[in-house]
Amino acid sequence: MKEKTSPEPVERFRKLSRAPRRLQVGIALLVPLSGLAFILDLPYRLFSVSLFPQQFLGLFLGLVLAYVFVSVPMSGSASRSSVPWYDALLGLAGLCGGFYVSFFYRTLLMELGLVSPWKVVLGLLLITAVLEATRRLVGWPMVAIVLLFALYARYGFLLPGFLASKEIAWPRLINQLYLGSEFLFGTALQTAGLVVLSFVFLGQFLFGTGGAGFFLDVAQGTMGRYRGGPAKVAIVASATFGALSASAVANVAAVGMVTIPLMIRTGYPRHFAGAVEAVSSTGDGIMPPIMGAAAFVMAELLGVPYLEVALAALVPALLFYLGQFIQVDLRAAREGLKGLPKEELPSARSALRKGWVFIVPIVALVYALFVAHLRAEIAAIYGLGALLVVIVLKKERRGALKNAPALLEQVTQGMLEVTAVCAAAGLVIGVISYTGLGLSFARILTTLGREDLFLVAILTAITSLILGMGMPMTASYLFLGVLAAPAMVELGVEPLLAHLFVLYFAAYSFLTPPVGLAAYVAASIAGAPMLKTAWQAMKLAAAGYIVPFILIYKPQMVFRGGSAEVALAILDSILAVVALAIASEGFVRRPLSALTRVLFLVSSLALFIPGWSSRIVGFVLLAALTFRHLRGAAALQKDQAV
Repeated sequence: MKEKTSPEPVERFRKLSRAPRRLQVGIALLVPLSGLAFILDLPYRLFSVSLFPQQFLGLFLGLVLAYVFVSVPMSGSASRSSVPWYDALLGLAGLCGGFYVSFFYRTLLMELGLVSPWKVVLGLLLITAVLEATRRLVGWPMVAIVLLFALYARYGFLLPGFLASKEIAWPRLINQLYLGSEFLFGTALQTAGLVVLSFVFLGQFLFGTGGAGFFLDVAQGTMGRYRGGPAKVAIVASATFGALSASAVANVAAVGMVTIPLMIRTGYPRHFAGAVEAVSSTGDGIMPPIMGAAAFVMAELLGVPYLEVALAALVPALLFYLGQFIQVDLRAAREGLKGLPKEELPSARSALRKGWVFIVPIVALVYALFVAHLRAEIAAIYGLGALLVVIVLKKERRGALKNAPALLEQVTQGMLEVTAVCAAAGLVIGVISYTGLGLSFARILTTLGREDLFLVAILTAITSLILGMGMPMTASYLFLGVLAAPAMVELGVEPLLAHLFVLYFAAYSFLTPPVGLAAYVAASIAGAPMLKTAWQAMKLAAAGYIVPFILIYKPQMVFRGGSAEVALAILDSILAVVALAIASEGFVRRPLSALTRVLFLVSSLALFIPGWSSRIVGFVLLAALTFRHLRGAAALQKDQAV
């Protein structure tokens, strides 16, 4: 029987020529440049014109939608060399709806409550364009959720009990969705258009001018020669690259093309190699100092500095990668896997000497964020400015700036998905707030959980994993952040910790079967079964699934409390992750019995649980197991030597 071959990948963007291509490039250049002008407040500095954020967002959203319909085909069979008439109309609808807000917002602000035919028509056109762009970029699930919430806003008054909402007619609802302060042009889109845009800008220029090769060379030069070196390279490179890529799937595709074949070549099973890269790339969304777009949205929703979010996320993220790193090392020891030959590895010292310019913008960014306490978008522009300065000063790097127009277009392309998601999510967030559904959902969760925090956390985690399947992390976090997190807050959890809990499970949905997009992409590169890769990825990320629960019971892990309490909580967590990794791999110098693995797991869970009694039990059990195992391994080695 003839084996089926996979179809050739379909290009995501149209390849246009002549006038359509010039239009496409023109729109692509305007998106990042207009964002840069607004972030730097150039209209006021140059012309003494002060703009509302919504005026920029109208321009930004209109341009992004126009680029989507010019560049992204409706379906796999649609034309990829020309722009059909219906896409031209959709692009025009997006431009008109966005530009109307941009040019007339001052007038609109004075009459937001007044419903007029113009507002309804333009609002309907823009909402339709947003939903169609969302469908093309991230699929039907997101669109279905938006439509479901819109129907609830219109017909929720027919529902019984505390699910009932007030009646609102279609014209007023469309007007509210379009122009309401917390709807389409609310916090989510504002975060995308300012903060995320500035970081994508920095990331594309950093990696597009040679930074991607530099970070990969440094990772290979430092980790490649050790046992299981390629897997450790994948962890370091993916965490570094992912800090600025803003997408787990993009991270897997970019870094995995190099690291996965290297892992397979040195002896790792294909599914394990794919799982390592999927987990490493997924961790970038929770790893400070630069987390994913959802973290910036979280800071805006909670009204706290991004520094506070990053500091709170630091220890859990390090534990996530520590667990994976130990499992990778233990697997390499069990399989006898060596590192790459020294002659095949780049020199880390040589890479640093040639590519030190790429460290300067990172240092500038971290300084601006965490020392100067500048707004996130301004800090990213500082990093971009530092990068451009050192590239201009470094003669051999100047040539990279010739590709500036192409890099600007890549910035726009990198913004399409997150902009569509945040615009669509803004509609849902507005409905939740306007109808009071958030309070009702929190009441449902607390009722189902019988006001038991652990049960509410379990329900929230399951909901987040399900909602995140096939949906971007930012969208999944946004929905549960305004729906489920309040239930945990009601039961005494600090708001930041409740939102971090939701964020983590939104991120892990990229690994969790049956969808697990990051695991799926990694499996396709590795040539491994998708489900097998996803289950292995969950095993490698085991600490990540447990740590969020510990956060809500042991806030000392995120620097809440005295220094001694914080130090003890972090030490407990480190030992717990080590024990969990050993239990998962079943190997330390020699294979472990099933009973020993279970005991390591018990010691891990005991160390995670807050309280002195569980701490002592976990520590004593772990110490006894380690001593017994190491003594047995030493005796075995002695017998073998004789």
